[in-house]
Amino acid sequence: MRSFVLLIAVVLLGLAPGAFAASLDNQKVRGFIGQMASDHGFDAVALARTFDRVQRSDRIIELIAKPAEKVKPWHQYRAIFITDKRIREGAAFWRANEGAIKRAVEAYGVAPEVIVAIIGVETFYGQHAGSYRVIDALATLAFHYPGKDAKARGDFFRSQLEQFLLMTREEHLDPLTPLGSYAGAMGMPQFMPDSYRRLAVDFDGDGARDIWKDPDDAIGSVANYLHHHGWRPAAAVISPARVVGPKPVAFLKTTIKPDFRLRDFTAAGVSPLRGGVGPDEESALFELEGVTGPEYWIGYNNFYVISRYNPRVKYAMAVAQLSEEIRKLRGGAGS
Repeated sequence: MRSFVLLIAVVLLGLAPGAFAASLDNQKVRGFIGQMASDHGFDAVALARTFDRVQRSDRIIELIAKPAEKVKPWHQYRAIFITDKRIREGAAFWRANEGAIKRAVEAYGVAPEVIVAIIGVETFYGQHAGSYRVIDALATLAFHYPGKDAKARGDFFRSQLEQFLLMTREEHLDPLTPLGSYAGAMGMPQFMPDSYRRLAVDFDGDGARDIWKDPDDAIGSVANYLHHHGWRPAAAVISPARVVGPKPVAFLKTTIKPDFRLRDFTAAGVSPLRGGVGPDEESALFELEGVTGPEYWIGYNNFYVISRYNPRVKYAMAVAQLSEEIRKLRGGAGS
């Protein structure tokens, strides 16, 4: 092993300073290639040739620094996703893929409207799945992540870059070909590479896990993702809440994990406006910026499961509310 590592080092040191795309940090790329060669048996020279065609994107750096979840108040963020068109298209997507959605519900026990809403929020039902090369996005963010979180977030994207290269090797894909979002999320459901490797499924049995163009695989993969993260069949997701008395500061959260019990809220004058949930249900309380003032919402376990897709309250709330509107348009019909 020691001789193998030394060989990799010699190969990498022998590459010219400009061997990689000029905008990437050559030293960091060399270190990453060495890791991929020693840990996973990649050919260091071949991988260096691949990275010579990878480009840093300043546009990606700009976008990652100001995601809509951070910079827009809730009522503006909501207006992006809860629209008549997105609701209608969601109902149409459900009708067009009714068989796959029904099978996914039967196999994984998840809510059909939430499967549809996640794909609707992520890519408008596959219509806007991203135009950035995934390897460009991941390399840019792995080696050039901006701001105060650069180390932690850069490490995350370096890990995703590792998973992406493993994924393309396993799936026999050219790593320079797959397209996705500016954050490296892929396909109709916008899976990150580690999620693809662990949770994407070949739901139609055609021998490929194609989440880019195959709605069956996208639907089955989203359902498997929710099931894996602990979705509870037929359980509540959210409820608007009424607050009586002082603002319940001790219970308000900016994270999503339901660390309280519903009885804790009711004892403090916070009441869910939807019934059917017991006093011992794990719960979290959120305050969001409405058009005319604060809105209070209670999120339950399944709301937290949605957030495993994207750990921001506004994102999970958009999915939850879009799912409700799509189901209403279908007349409350099941899968």
